[in-house]
Amino acid sequence: MKCDVFFSICQTEVDGFMPTEKVMFENFFDQVKLADQLGYEVAWVAETHLSCEIQKHTQHPVIPHFKGEIGLNTDILQLAPRIFSMTKNIEVGSAIRNILCNGGPIAHAEALRTFLTLHGMDSKEKRKLHLGFASGRFEFSNRPYGIVPRNEVEEAAWSVVKGKVLKEATEIFLKLLKGEKISSGDIPHQTLSRNDFRDSGDWEKVLKAFGQNVDFIVLESRYHFEKLGVIPFDAPLDLLTLTIGTHDPGLQIAANKILPVGVFNLSITPPALIEETHRRMQEHYHPDGGPWQRSKMPRTAMVFLNDDPGLSREEKKQRALKQAQNAWENYWKAMEGTLDKGKVEQAVSNALAGSPEDVAQQIKEKYNPEDRLMLWFDFNNHDNEMVKNSMRIFAEKVRPHL
Repeated sequence: MKCDVFFSICQTEVDGFMPTEKVMFENFFDQVKLADQLGYEVAWVAETHLSCEIQKHTQHPVIPHFKGEIGLNTDILQLAPRIFSMTKNIEVGSAIRNILCNGGPIAHAEALRTFLTLHGMDSKEKRKLHLGFASGRFEFSNRPYGIVPRNEVEEAAWSVVKGKVLKEATEIFLKLLKGEKISSGDIPHQTLSRNDFRDSGDWEKVLKAFGQNVDFIVLESRYHFEKLGVIPFDAPLDLLTLTIGTHDPGLQIAANKILPVGVFNLSITPPALIEETHRRMQEHYHPDGGPWQRSKMPRTAMVFLNDDPGLSREEKKQRALKQAQNAWENYWKAMEGTLDKGKVEQAVSNALAGSPEDVAQQIKEKYNPEDRLMLWFDFNNHDNEMVKNSMRIFAEKVRPHL
């Protein structure tokens, strides 16, 4: 089993305390150095774009009750060199880099090739950047960059069109990253059809906006460009692994026709969907990446550990469960302004919570021994020493049993 760490760097109020940005980053670097010392394999860092606080004051606020910023990392390519400079063994991952904002797929492909070129200047450097990519969590991060409906058809079908934009961007991004020289004319047009919509009524609304009863609608390309190639041309792609954040089977397969691309999944993803994805990737994973392995699908896992001295195993479990419950209650209040007990109970049941023995047992019951876990210790927790202690307990008292 692969044990990584996931860092959110989420600057929100917890029990009335809101750390400064400087403190948030200081705590993060302190924790990532410890993760390296404890032998965790990859430090995955959440990525966010544009202020949630400022967005609250717009016409359509996404998370109006959230106080602070969902995350402070806006660019893994700037953060990674600093992490590499202060650690010895741990690798770095983005969870997840948005390839639609900040210039779109062409800009991201070139920035990544530049990073890899500089990262590989040291011939002894073998540590990889694990680039997770997708379209971002919040639509407001993409809208300033032109990712908006362009006509009545796209307006009516926007929930589907957003996914089509990611498909187009993914093909451009991966082909340029691979080193191909392409123009937008080399990228097939995306289409809309009845199969894209869960409800036939939604498709009828799209056809009404289109003005004709047809089997499919061809979308205009989102990106227009003459033939180009991104530099540097000699970037060492062997220092890179790719993982896409999408449940779309077609996109997972299409990406792997270009380069080896793994798949992200969450701890709350249904087990049947997890296994279905593994079966699909065994068949469609790009051959240059070798045989498909379960570790190529990183999965988040929230961890709430208690190993206080003098307590029984049951007392440790109850304290850990209480911590998980408090964290999730605060989170849902911040996200939605209300408390949904059902959501809290489900979230707590999906978390790894208890004594070291409990958590080891839960992992054995919930996961395959060959899975890769992105262990999330800092969820709704600004107590740096407490977070580090949990990381240490897991490494020393849980991991040896896996």
